[in-house]
Amino acid sequence: MRDVTGDHYFTAEPTTAAHPREVQFSVAGRDFTLASASGVFSADRLDPGTTVLLRKAELPAADTTGPLLDLGCGFGPITCVLATSAPPATVWAVDVNERARQLTAMNAERVGAADRVRVVAPDEVPTDVSFTQLWSNPPIRIGKDELHDLLRRWLPRLAPDGVAWLVVARHLGGDSLHRWLVEQGWQVDRHASQKGYRVLRVTR
Repeated sequence: MRDVTGDHYFTAEPTTAAHPREVQFSVAGRDFTLASASGVFSADRLDPGTTVLLRKAELPAADTTGPLLDLGCGFGPITCVLATSAPPATVWAVDVNERARQLTAMNAERVGAADRVRVVAPDEVPTDVSFTQLWSNPPIRIGKDELHDLLRRWLPRLAPDGVAWLVVARHLGGDSLHRWLVEQGWQVDRHASQKGYRVLRVTR
């Protein structure tokens, strides 16, 4: 698991030393320098899947109000891109990893979006909130059954006209996940393919 340092990135409370660092990347003409640490997903860089997702999916328009969901936020790169792309939007950043949530909150403050970012554990999202957009580089390595349970839980939280953007490596089951989502009744389009990753656009 090259992109994981110390504990698994889906560990609720990482015990490995944090070893703070920074990750720099650019999306849509904006430069980001975000705090990261050991014990979270892809602690040393913006991982290739998220890079493809943010460059190939359709970022929210500047007047998008949301709410938007970053599912499995890690240290918060997707959250920060969404929050800066759509200044009126509220972004919910969800992760089981406590350290990841702490970093995301810190990074939301770095990009001036702390007042519009809600960083929470999965069970802390109010049941009455539905999302106009869901963004995720889902944790494939938790296992197929667990991944399916995750998507069964969160995709129904989309608003009727909402859209989910997912990125999955082809060699880790991107095409089979596409088929499974269709079997579950979702409309799925392969929006882009790059560097072995599939960007899936999922709607009702």
